[in-house]
Amino acid sequence: MRRYLLVALWPAGLAAIAAAAVIAARRAPVLPAPEAADDLAGKEDGTGPAGTTGQAGRDGARLATVADAGGHVAARGTGASGRIPGTPRWLSDLEAAQPDWMPDWMPDWTPDFIRLGAVSCAGGVLSYGVMTLLGPTVMNHGPGIDEPIVRWTSSHQVKQWAAVMYRLDKIGNTWTTWGAAGAAAVCLGTAWRRQKWLPPAVLGTAIVVDHFVTLALRRRFGRIGPPGSPGGTYPSGGCDRVVLFYGLIAHLLWREFSGTYRGKVWATAAVTALSFNEAYGREYLSKHWFTDIISGLFYGAVLLGPFVAAVRLVAGPPVDAGQDGHGLAAVTAGGASCRVAAPLWERLATCLHA
Repeated sequence: MRRYLLVALWPAGLAAIAAAAVIAARRAPVLPAPEAADDLAGKEDGTGPAGTTGQAGRDGARLATVADAGGHVAARGTGASGRIPGTPRWLSDLEAAQPDWMPDWMPDWTPDFIRLGAVSCAGGVLSYGVMTLLGPTVMNHGPGIDEPIVRWTSSHQVKQWAAVMYRLDKIGNTWTTWGAAGAAAVCLGTAWRRQKWLPPAVLGTAIVVDHFVTLALRRRFGRIGPPGSPGGTYPSGGCDRVVLFYGLIAHLLWREFSGTYRGKVWATAAVTALSFNEAYGREYLSKHWFTDIISGLFYGAVLLGPFVAAVRLVAGPPVDAGQDGHGLAAVTAGGASCRVAAPLWERLATCLHA
């Protein structure tokens, strides 16, 4: 009976994760409807609802349009800084000059690539330091926890279920995660509207940093895995890779195609479910000690944080179309008109290339 309860732990865990995601998604903050937000802004200004002179005036005041000889409209930021008020610097400064130290033949994304590499390498050093501090505690006190769990799990395995978990557990293998990262790099590099170089660069950097930091930790501690799997060392590489690579892919997808609270909830739930599946499989098949599995999950999260921070540093915060998409104005100059719609980057691009 106990062996079947152990089998039931897998679907029960996934069901708990799904239930928590549903509850969190239902509690998402409700944003005001675009029309209601514009009407409220118009009433405050005393100029009427959205689409009237008040709204057009507010949007028109933000953009100064200059028509060239061919009748095209070019948008320029107002004010001394040359930026549109209320817009992020990385979005409004579309024609930023290259740094003085950068040669003309270097691509304009080189400074951002250097920042990405610097933050990623710093994250690798940080992760190595954290896991080095945690390692002695796991090595000294882990056997008292790990050995009874492995003995009990091995004696309560169901062969048919072990065969299923053997296949499901492969999502954390080295070449599986690297293949997923490579496929995501190609797809996201094609689908991203701006900075198409960023997804391949950050995923490729993650592969390099994770590989060499994990090798350094294994050489530092060299912990032997459970009987039958001596290569399962500290920390669990499979759990680490699932959290890092699938978490990074989910973040890149979320920030480009959603940016909403509910999207973040579902992306987090998906990565959590994959991580639970990997941790369960590694323990059920006795491929790692229990403390190595927990350490691997923590190690992956520590590695993931700096990469998420690096993406935000380079690309800025995600743009939520639901928040930035309710502005609609007509900006005219010299008989040429520019219809501005959300999201914000589309408004600027439309005005610049109309």
